[in-house]
Amino acid sequence: MLTDTHTHLYSDAFDEDREAMMKRAFAEGVQRFFIPAIDSQSTNAMYALEEKYPDRIFLMMGLHPTSVKEDYESELAHVEAEFKSRTFYAVGEIGVDLYWDKSTLKIQQDAFRRQIQLAKKYKLPIVIHCRDAFDEVFEVLELEKGEDLFGIFHCFTGTLEQAKQAISYNMKLGIGGVVTFKNGKIDTFLAQIDLKHIVLETDAPYLAPVPFRGKRNESSYLSLVAKKIADIYSVSEREVARITTENSKEIFGI
Repeated sequence: MLTDTHTHLYSDAFDEDREAMMKRAFAEGVQRFFIPAIDSQSTNAMYALEEKYPDRIFLMMGLHPTSVKEDYESELAHVEAEFKSRTFYAVGEIGVDLYWDKSTLKIQQDAFRRQIQLAKKYKLPIVIHCRDAFDEVFEVLELEKGEDLFGIFHCFTGTLEQAKQAISYNMKLGIGGVVTFKNGKIDTFLAQIDLKHIVLETDAPYLAPVPFRGKRNESSYLSLVAKKIADIYSVSEREVARITTENSKEIFGI
């Protein structure tokens, strides 16, 4: 059994063939799908997806850093209201993204820290989005570190040193299609990280692995990520599936 710990299956990129796409994922052994939120506009679509696949879909709630704009206070209020109304399995995806807009750094960090505190309140993991912002993310994690801080560093693309630092904050590394890229670099040192610190993800519909790079990603391609991880660690794909799914259960509690 494979677990996709980060996949945007409610995306309109799947509106034409969502059911067929899910069947392809099931056929490849992907049985559990953890769904990150973006902002209030994604909430209803997430709930509809959960209603259709209640035993397979596990929802997170949070405000994505690229959605942290002038109205972020109202968006954070939406996140808090949703947590009061129902169960979620993580606060995510949250973090800092300086690729698109550096001018919002301070409010991104504010939103990030406040959502970490929300996760602590509900005793939940966080799922971190970090793009061009390792130092800025680590700055917040350093302030919030402790036994009650844990989660996943989604789409990890950093160095070995950054991987070790992320792990020091009780984070698993979310590994997806980038590990199959020739210029992805993480494949050159990943074997130095114990497999107990790794979970698998697709980030579908983004970041499709080779040989589908540049095309729409989907959860069935998680098997290609698992195959690459098996090659890197010189273990069987079955063992990768077992360990990474156990790691996901440790984080999400289900």
